[in-house]
Amino acid sequence: MSDLPKVLVPVLGRPMIEYVLDTLEQAGSVQTIVVVGYRAADVQVTLAARSKLAFVEQREQLGTGHAVQVCAAELKRFPDAAVLVVAGDSPMLRAESVQRVFQEFQSSGAACLLGTAHRDNPFGLGRIVRDAAGNFAGIVEEKDASPDQKLITEVNLSCYLFNCGDLLDALSQLGNNNAQREFYLTDVPAILQRAGKKIVALPVLKPSEALSINTPVELAAVEAELLRQRSKRYDPGVGDE
Repeated sequence: MSDLPKVLVPVLGRPMIEYVLDTLEQAGSVQTIVVVGYRAADVQVTLAARSKLAFVEQREQLGTGHAVQVCAAELKRFPDAAVLVVAGDSPMLRAESVQRVFQEFQSSGAACLLGTAHRDNPFGLGRIVRDAAGNFAGIVEEKDASPDQKLITEVNLSCYLFNCGDLLDALSQLGNNNAQREFYLTDVPAILQRAGKKIVALPVLKPSEALSINTPVELAAVEAELLRQRSKRYDPGVGDE
């Protein structure tokens, strides 16, 4: 779509990461770590006016888990904190959803809580697999899913809340034994679960929060939804998703 870093691609005239940071501030985030890579200086200059930001550079792009691993030194400053991990290219994320995730995390006693959503068309997204009792059993990606698993509508939206100490322990065990030789954050809940930790997947996110931006068509869909949400503020009769 552009040679800009993806998080700086404009959505209704604003870099998409600005929407994510606004949401985190509204939800009460105390400190935010922004992982930068491609054209890191441009991202830092764009966000220079924001307070409560720390920047960590991911010099090699070795996967989503690696992006969190490079934050270890910063995270160790907050050993008892709850650490929310979200994507910088998720402008549809809502503050009320983030707040709900924090509330459920605090009451559940979980080491990790995943904010999930149900989508009528989950194609391309990781599915949340549950056991017979309805408890979290894992995340399976589209390419690895069985025909039955592909029918699952509950999807992973890369919204994770961790106990910081548990997260750091799991990151130290994260491997890259996969075809891409990358470190995947999606493996962290399984590591914690094998260690006897409680993992909760909670479908608290709205379907619209699953909208992603990888093509001009998807960008147009996100902009249309944002405009619809703005209209709803002035006309409560407009439906919500």
